[in-house]
Amino acid sequence: MLVPGRCRVVPSLTRLLRCSVRSSHKNWFKLQAVSYCPCQQIHTSYFLNIEKEYKKLYKQNVNQLRVTPVQNITNCLPPSDNDISQAKRRVSLAATLVNKSPISIQPYMRLMRIDKPIGSWLLFWPCGWSIALSAPPGMIPDPQMLALFWLGAFIMRGAGCTINDMWDRDIDRKVARTKDRPLVSGEVTQLEALVFLSGQLGVGLLVLLQLNWYSILLGASSLGLVVIYPLMKRITHWPQLILGMTFNWGALLGWSAVQGTCDWSVCLPLYVAGVCWTILYDTIYAHQDKVDDILLGIKSTALKFGDNTKVWLSCFGTSMISSLLTSGIMVDQTWPYYVAVGVVGSHLANQIYTLNIDNPTDCANKFVSNQRVGFILFTGIVLGNLLRSKKKETEKCPDETQYVIKESI
Repeated sequence: MLVPGRCRVVPSLTRLLRCSVRSSHKNWFKLQAVSYCPCQQIHTSYFLNIEKEYKKLYKQNVNQLRVTPVQNITNCLPPSDNDISQAKRRVSLAATLVNKSPISIQPYMRLMRIDKPIGSWLLFWPCGWSIALSAPPGMIPDPQMLALFWLGAFIMRGAGCTINDMWDRDIDRKVARTKDRPLVSGEVTQLEALVFLSGQLGVGLLVLLQLNWYSILLGASSLGLVVIYPLMKRITHWPQLILGMTFNWGALLGWSAVQGTCDWSVCLPLYVAGVCWTILYDTIYAHQDKVDDILLGIKSTALKFGDNTKVWLSCFGTSMISSLLTSGIMVDQTWPYYVAVGVVGSHLANQIYTLNIDNPTDCANKFVSNQRVGFILFTGIVLGNLLRSKKKETEKCPDETQYVIKESI
């Protein structure tokens, strides 16, 4: 089978073009008499080995040639009962809320990705870790501060999605997974999106102004990263690095909001851990769209790592765990924290080991599972901090009659 020259960038892409991601439909090229499948007339000769000619044909009339990305091809196969049951389970409360909202505001809710709250949680957890680590020994993190940062994460994640969709409107219409987004479908215009973005940033600013001046300046300095991130996929194969730097700014901001300034010996390793975590889960996420990305010239770590993805992800996972251990040591954490770090490490190891980078469904499931990573670590920090108070314990003096109180940070 001949493939476009650009496809050779990813060694595993040829396998993607030869077989379906579903094991039950591995020989989908042989399905020639299935009347319900719009891809029945596909012939491998359309995948030309000359990139220039292929792209010319692809742009002229994709529908006429019946050539679609592999994600679209697999979507035209009949769903199994297991697929249907899994789809029903995945209808989250957030998606139900969006679907039952007034029709006029649904496009804006989807523009913010309210129906997909996983992004808000991934943005919030580094904030929550930092706030919990900065709490006084023996105390739980301030619930009001956690609520404030969750609201900020929700608003700013929505603003980031709006900015991303405004930059990527022309690209999104060519990708199966994003072709129904509000800006692409015309439900929201560019001007309406800009006005809506202004409102989101205004609310985000109100949230930020509740913090001290050090935190206000620190938080405002991250806005540049939010704006330039969508451009990075056109420039470098490392857009996930910029996303990690953006998404984990809360690891610095949370501590400064509680303490008034950053303790860099604690915050910097925590920030590095968060950046490595984001590169890990967003590389997995990017493998869902790698066929479309190659055809459109979009760059990502998924394409850069290729078949060596698991090796790279293992390195980033190891760096994340090492950085978390460093933060814990610097803040004098106790055993529940280190147990949580161990559980997180096991989860990431299992996630990487069982990952099938050629299966978009598996990549999506692995990506979503990272919400549990954030919760596990947050729980470990809170429990570990509660036990830190027990370090204020008495020590017997040599004469066994006097006691000295040992204070811990």
